[in-house]
Amino acid sequence: MKRVAMGGALLLALVLVQPGCSKQETADGQKGRKDDGKPAVAVETSRAATADLTDGVDVVGTLAARFQSEVKSEVGGSIAEVFVTEWVRVKKGAPLARVDTREVEAQRKRAEASVEMAKAGLLEAQAAANRADRELERAQKLKEAGLVTQQNLDDARTQQDAAAARVTAARAQIRAAEEDVHQAATRFSKAVIRAPFDGVVAERSVSPGEVVGEMQKIVFKIVDNRLLDMTVSVPSGESGAVRVGQPLTFSTDAIPGKVFTGKVKYLNPVVSEADRSVRVVAEVVNASEELRTGQYVKGRIVTGKRPAVLQVPRTALLSWDVAGGKGDLIVVDNTIARRRTVRTGSVSGDLVEIASGLAKGETVVTRGGFNVKDGDRVNVVRVNGDR
Repeated sequence: MKRVAMGGALLLALVLVQPGCSKQETADGQKGRKDDGKPAVAVETSRAATADLTDGVDVVGTLAARFQSEVKSEVGGSIAEVFVTEWVRVKKGAPLARVDTREVEAQRKRAEASVEMAKAGLLEAQAAANRADRELERAQKLKEAGLVTQQNLDDARTQQDAAAARVTAARAQIRAAEEDVHQAATRFSKAVIRAPFDGVVAERSVSPGEVVGEMQKIVFKIVDNRLLDMTVSVPSGESGAVRVGQPLTFSTDAIPGKVFTGKVKYLNPVVSEADRSVRVVAEVVNASEELRTGQYVKGRIVTGKRPAVLQVPRTALLSWDVAGGKGDLIVVDNTIARRRTVRTGSVSGDLVEIASGLAKGETVVTRGGFNVKDGDRVNVVRVNGDR
């Protein structure tokens, strides 16, 4: 009986102790899961590196030929001949078309006839002037001899003055008639419409038989694409960095994969009130004539260069206040993610300058950062191109 009692007491003790052990084990298990936390987040990273940075202003604009002309006829009439078609190259002074010159030629002949008539009138006036001179000389001699009165002498002088005036008038008529001849000859020469400079016939708007008025209808458009102007607008806040002579690089969707260059030529001294921008014109030498007038382009005016500038990929920024110059990113420190605010600067392609808040060589998350919180463990599955 004594042995049975002792066995029962031992069994009771085991039952009492067992629940306490179970609670301790459960607490220890929960603690282990809390230390482990959630699984490490897979991310891609890149190291902050320095490089020489080219500062600039991004711009968009349109190309236009420096030399282009809408040619009009200076002589009214019908088109007699057209010598060129569209898209052909012409030299300065080359004939493009000719206006019917019959009316102009008739005007020139009338003017030439008027010159001959004026010359005949001059001869007649000179003959009358010579006769008046002789009459005056005779009257003076007769007056000395007392054979004529003073009135007769005064009349002779008056006749001489009148004859001299007629000579002057006849000479003026000759000059006027000769000027009419010159104008008629000029109009006759302008009946042939010529190219104002070397270029290409971009448009032809007339055909033989069509009537054109003086300086009204555009008959040809000549364009020289070898020298282009790229007109862009620069925000007034960035215009202070732009100077005449600075280089410009640009590209166009019309010629993918190729970069062209130009040079800032003019800056408008006035800021546009509409959008608070400054108009800038860059000169583009287009000797190959790959580029064309009217093409839309995207470019960058190079305003300066700085060495050893710290940069990170643009994708590293979780948030970015471009105007305020600050942003947030994730820095990896021994597999632990740390959110950090940094100061940002210039942008160069896919890279952003970090002015402060980050050191060279530190690792930043470039992909997967939006799934990471400060203090989370991360698993770097890929390190993007170290620079």
